[in-house]
Amino acid sequence: MNNADIGLAGVAASSILIVVAVALSLWRRLGLERSLVWAALRALVQLVLVGFALHLVVDDDDPLIWSWIWVAAMVGFAAYTTGRRAGEVPSVVPLALLSFLVAAAVSLGVLFGFGVYEPSGRTIVPLAGMVIGNSLAATVLVSRRIFAAAVESRGLIEGRLALGLTATEAFHPHLRAALRDALVPQIETTKAVGIVFLPGAMVGLILAGTDPGDAVLVQVSVMYLVLGSVATTTAVMSLGLSRQLFTPAQQLRRFD
Repeated sequence: MNNADIGLAGVAASSILIVVAVALSLWRRLGLERSLVWAALRALVQLVLVGFALHLVVDDDDPLIWSWIWVAAMVGFAAYTTGRRAGEVPSVVPLALLSFLVAAAVSLGVLFGFGVYEPSGRTIVPLAGMVIGNSLAATVLVSRRIFAAAVESRGLIEGRLALGLTATEAFHPHLRAALRDALVPQIETTKAVGIVFLPGAMVGLILAGTDPGDAVLVQVSVMYLVLGSVATTTAVMSLGLSRQLFTPAQQLRRFD
């Protein structure tokens, strides 16, 4: 039997692990039982719906326009989600939209342009999903850190401006710190892959019967894709947002 063909019985058996998590929450009085059950049910429903929808794009005979429409929808929803999570940040939605678009264009352009993968329904949507999904948290984090620095360190920034530094120079230490905070988690994850944990894509390929060597090569390309896309989105967001913080006269805007 193919290890990937687990069937409904396999999914039902896997749900025992959710029961274990709920039991532990009850035992330690964490109050997370409803959240655990809701998360498991929501993930199941969402993935089933996505599975049905993917039939529109994975067939080789289906036009690629459906895949690109899906990618556009993911970019738009990611920008919307960024706006919800960092609503206090000025112009965060258009900047997030630009960040995700640039990251998707650069990452997919490299992988398809150099022939790492052939552009098809089976590659465009999953790879774009990896780009956008893994960049979302870092984009939210860097935007909130930059805005918080502008508010909390206002006196320090204005002091540098008074000494003759440009807006870019005055804000650079805060921009650098925010970028480091956003990138370090993904860097550490990349360093630990294969030793501390086996990534989901690689495990899935092996369970589906793919040769482990081929699965490793695919996973390496995916890890590089994720790291590069996170760096791209955070760089675009941080540069765009840092410019929004200052007036054309090099004065720090007020956000009261």
